[in-house]
Amino acid sequence: MSNTVELHRVLRTSPEKIYRAFIEQDAFARWLPPCGFTAKVHEMDARVGGNYKMSFTNFTTGHSHSFGGTYKELEPYSRIRYTARFDDPNLPGQMQTTVTLTQVSCGTELQVTQEGIPEMIPTDACYLGWQESLEYLAMLVEPEIPQ
Repeated sequence: MSNTVELHRVLRTSPEKIYRAFIEQDAFARWLPPCGFTAKVHEMDARVGGNYKMSFTNFTTGHSHSFGGTYKELEPYSRIRYTARFDDPNLPGQMQTTVTLTQVSCGTELQVTQEGIPEMIPTDACYLGWQESLEYLAMLVEPEIPQ
């Protein structure tokens, strides 16, 4: 697939916490939108063949865009693969995101590959957005807060 971004990061946490951040509705809405956006998850059925639907809203302009897709692979604590398609006909095609989690000595190695990004979305903007999102993910999953 063309227009692909690949990211790599090591987070000081367990694969279980990162996995949960991808499949729990409130967590996903908290960390996934990049800087300047809010998110709302409208539907999330985190099982193979299940669907999700969400939207991002630009906090400055109030403009939002929605997208959704299907979970293709869910291997607890190690691999997630899902599709996404924008509702906007000006952003055609189907994207696929693959997340791989590997336990390492100091936490979890996280690899994200997003393929099939619509041609009108600059790849560098996707990298920037994902980098911001992964910072938010780290802030969510790295703290160990006792009850």
